[in-house]
Amino acid sequence: MKSGTVAVIGRANAGKSTLINVIVGEKVSIVSPRPQTTRDRILGVLTEEDCQIAFVDTPGLYSADNMLNSVMQKTTEDSAKDVDLILFVIDCHNGVSERDRALLSKYEKGKIPVIVVLSKTDIMTESLLISCLNELDTSAEVIPVSARKGKNIKELLKVIKANLSDGEKLFEEDIISDRSEKFMISEIMREKILLKFDKEIPHGVAITVNKFALRIDGYCYDISLDIICEKAGHKAILIGKQGAAIKEVSSFARADMEKFLGRKVFLTTYVKVKEDWRNSASLIREHGYGEK
Repeated sequence: MKSGTVAVIGRANAGKSTLINVIVGEKVSIVSPRPQTTRDRILGVLTEEDCQIAFVDTPGLYSADNMLNSVMQKTTEDSAKDVDLILFVIDCHNGVSERDRALLSKYEKGKIPVIVVLSKTDIMTESLLISCLNELDTSAEVIPVSARKGKNIKELLKVIKANLSDGEKLFEEDIISDRSEKFMISEIMREKILLKFDKEIPHGVAITVNKFALRIDGYCYDISLDIICEKAGHKAILIGKQGAAIKEVSSFARADMEKFLGRKVFLTTYVKVKEDWRNSASLIREHGYGEK
């Protein structure tokens, strides 16, 4: 059987997490229209009769403007070093940028094979897609896909398998991710905040799970978590007038948590301020980023 690890690399908001979720067939990474949604290395495992492929979801590549972003960029660079194949994902519905070409050239000069994936083709015209294909200066195989529509996913998977060697399974068959349920609960909460609030607030938010316990009757999880933000003003916005905003986002998060866990959830949330935590090495580690 074909076996190996595949790093999914690309600029922020290129569609990497959505692509992995669709290929694996399960939600292993949160998604939102916001850059910086993925903050750490997350593994999604596809197991079929003829293959087992571990896809490594990575933070988007962009210029780091704080210590957390620097940690995220290092995570991506490290993830691309010890894999069998790289999928370089480009969202080119606005054309192929010079930054994309430069990054692609960098990875192509390495020793690891590269496949180029043009994402979000469902929101671009055929003429634009042809133009993007012509703009790419690459010897790598290029596969246009739409993860949202499921277009060309089977063809992409066929090409991935062709670039992997025969080997043994890396994980048990029922494993779909290397991340714990507790981690996924924190990510679900952060995803809902990304979708609910605008611009800077979500970027400065971290989630700490204080309690994650299944009741004795096995019917319900008790979950308590802190939403960490950087400014008192952000806390006020997250809570909202008479607590309306935090109630709404918590309700959305609880529904997804119940779907993910397959049980009822009793969720308690608190909003706390830790000023400029994204530039504090100790707080970055405390909130679980950059750790393997």
